[in-house]
Amino acid sequence: MRIIAFTILTPFYFLKAGSLVDFQAVVASAGLVLMFLLIKMATKFLGILPLTKAFRFEGREGMYTTLLMSTGLTFGTISALFGLSNRIIDQQQYTILVTAVIGSAVVPTLIAQRWFQPAFKPIGGRDEAVPAPAEEQ
Repeated sequence: MRIIAFTILTPFYFLKAGSLVDFQAVVASAGLVLMFLLIKMATKFLGILPLTKAFRFEGREGMYTTLLMSTGLTFGTISALFGLSNRIIDQQQYTILVTAVIGSAVVPTLIAQRWFQPAFKPIGGRDEAVPAPAEEQ
């Protein structure tokens, strides 16, 4: 029941959070959004990349994992919406924060998929392809 409720309600939450973003504020504060995005990604790299080395990930897989873990979409939008709803931040600050949070989910994912997609190897070290099953006659 909990899973069904979350799958039904989550899209409405993100639609609500996204509808409060002011496009003019994004354009006017593009430099600030970029700065927050870079800071958010840098702190995630500092926290995740060393762990991939500690767990002996190969270079490509480590970078792929780091980039995909460089998100905070749900918590970032929830905390920004909480701040806006309780008048801790204003509409422009909300817009800047949510845009940086969304960027921190989209940009690293695109980079990871384009340049760091790991090569998949068969389990057990077999290099040959598994033969297709024979057709039944």
